[in-house]
Amino acid sequence: MLRLRYLILLAAVTGSNAAAIVRDTADVTSITLPIVNENIAPDGYPRSTVLAGGTFPGPIIRGTKGAEFSINVVDQLEDASMDLGTSVHWHGIMQRHTNFADGPAFVTQCPIVPNESFVYKFNAFQQAGTFWYHSHFKNQYCDGLRGAFIISDPDDPHRSLYDVDNDDTVITLADWYHYLSTDPPPIPAFNSTLINGKGRYPGGPSVPLAVVNVEQGKRYRFRLLAISCDPNFIFSIDGHQMTVIEVEGTNVQPLVIDSLQIFAGQRYSVVVRQFRISLGMKVNAYQQIDNYWIRAAHTDAMAPAINFTEFTNLAVLHYKGANDSNPVVDPTVNIPNCTLPLVETNLHPLQSSPVPGKPVPGGADININLDVKLNDAHNAFLVNNVPFEPPSVPVLLQILSGAKKA
Repeated sequence: MLRLRYLILLAAVTGSNAAAIVRDTADVTSITLPIVNENIAPDGYPRSTVLAGGTFPGPIIRGTKGAEFSINVVDQLEDASMDLGTSVHWHGIMQRHTNFADGPAFVTQCPIVPNESFVYKFNAFQQAGTFWYHSHFKNQYCDGLRGAFIISDPDDPHRSLYDVDNDDTVITLADWYHYLSTDPPPIPAFNSTLINGKGRYPGGPSVPLAVVNVEQGKRYRFRLLAISCDPNFIFSIDGHQMTVIEVEGTNVQPLVIDSLQIFAGQRYSVVVRQFRISLGMKVNAYQQIDNYWIRAAHTDAMAPAINFTEFTNLAVLHYKGANDSNPVVDPTVNIPNCTLPLVETNLHPLQSSPVPGKPVPGGADININLDVKLNDAHNAFLVNNVPFEPPSVPVLLQILSGAKKA
């Protein structure tokens, strides 16, 4: 008999803005995900937003490897200053045999209109790891519709390397904008960095920073997601090294690092090492119980400077037993010298995964060159000198109807 468990993400009240009950069996994860407008101020600056389940980031969606997902996305948008239609993309899910559930508006589906819904049904098959979801309608996800999507593997080959892996160890890095995506400035730039939905901006109020709680002696699997629209970040934790064990759903051979550059859409699982580091070497003793800075330095020249002044681009790693306060270390003065940055070519799959072709440029059986560039005159990207123009009928529907050219 299948075991049925009920997980209330936020609320089970009919008509609530929150995500509804998740009924998770060994075979099916069913979710109702309302898309709503809310006024929030995650960095102290209030603005209207588009949110999944009424929160930023949206509720964490969890399932088990091999499970079927049935996600009912309900459009409850009503703020006409922003886009009222929506669609949701499940980033990293291959959508084998279910490309209709992929989410890009005008490509695989029409946008969902207000007071209507669309049920995304798909199976991730053998995929497991760290994924995410976001709006795939115009620039809407920059207004807030983004969240984590985790698929657990009961037979995780790295399970012996960590003790804790739950919603509290999911860490999202996001850019945040004080203007609407429908009314951007001539040169769009983000106003603040949010870590787990909290942050500050230069000249803004001293709102609380995100706190990640740990306990000395336990090993934590942090699932790190860059849910940003544009910038990339350099992620590090003062006084701590990390072991990379998973990259975007692929288990990798454990790799010890002390910082990593993470681009928009990328995801990593790292096990935080609590051993003290001296002259780059592990000392056989735990880090002392204290508070440590979590840093997400961005590399966007148009955004506010990344010198950590006014406690921007920061969160707190809090050890159980430490004072409930920010670290006493000045984040602008005592910036760690990271000596083990992630080098992507040092990442290797845990299990061999041969691919066709030869491992050299042009070694594929069929080579297709895509020339991507920005047309400044029309403020649009071109692929082989062709811009994307949303069709009146979604591309997938045209193909299924027998069209030879979309």
